[in-house]
Amino acid sequence: MLPNLKIASGDLPERVIVCGDPGRSEQIAGMLGETRVLAKNREYHSYAGVWNGTAVAVVSHGVGAPGAAVCFEELAMGGASSIIRVGTAGSYHKEVVPGSLVISTAAARCEGLTHQLVPAGFPALADRDVVDALVRASGLAEGTLVKTGITLTLDAFYTGVVPFPHQQYKEAGVLAAEMENAALFVIAALRGMRAGAILAVDGYADADLREVYNPHTDAVSKAVELEAAIALAAITAL
Repeated sequence: MLPNLKIASGDLPERVIVCGDPGRSEQIAGMLGETRVLAKNREYHSYAGVWNGTAVAVVSHGVGAPGAAVCFEELAMGGASSIIRVGTAGSYHKEVVPGSLVISTAAARCEGLTHQLVPAGFPALADRDVVDALVRASGLAEGTLVKTGITLTLDAFYTGVVPFPHQQYKEAGVLAAEMENAALFVIAALRGMRAGAILAVDGYADADLREVYNPHTDAVSKAVELEAAIALAAITAL
């Protein structure tokens, strides 16, 4: 049995959708056929089912790279071969409005977790085949802006006295900021898995999140539903 996910050996499908919110994992699992609960422990709520004839798992990983890394490592131990993260992110560009979708090709490693796993120069790259599958499946989001490019992974959500590096990454062309992609991409590279991520934009990363952040809008809810459908189509097409 996987020690933190508490999934029994042999029960995990090779293709896995991951997301931060346990409620969202239940929502995505509800889109599958023959859905069953694999386990629920801490923030890790795991389901299995069938999408278009293919076995798929849906597992929540919580907020932030360290806890998510536990999930990704144990998915590798359980035999996962392909992982797509369905998440949310803050945009760096006015035209990438809340309700847009971002397919991540790579993650700038501005968190601490991966620096304890690999050298500083090691890249956090999404798998090319997974990115291509997500781009092809993004036709399901007709009428919704879909951008493909680099994202930034941070540990902190709210600011303290040390400024976030938002402006320099914005100027460098990074599309959005989130909290787990770098961990997923690095661990996938280390453990021989294919991984990618699609993100629903739920605000602006460089705004004052204490005052203006509101991810609970119809536009964001629609984007989350779309990205889940895109991720399921992509992972079963690999």
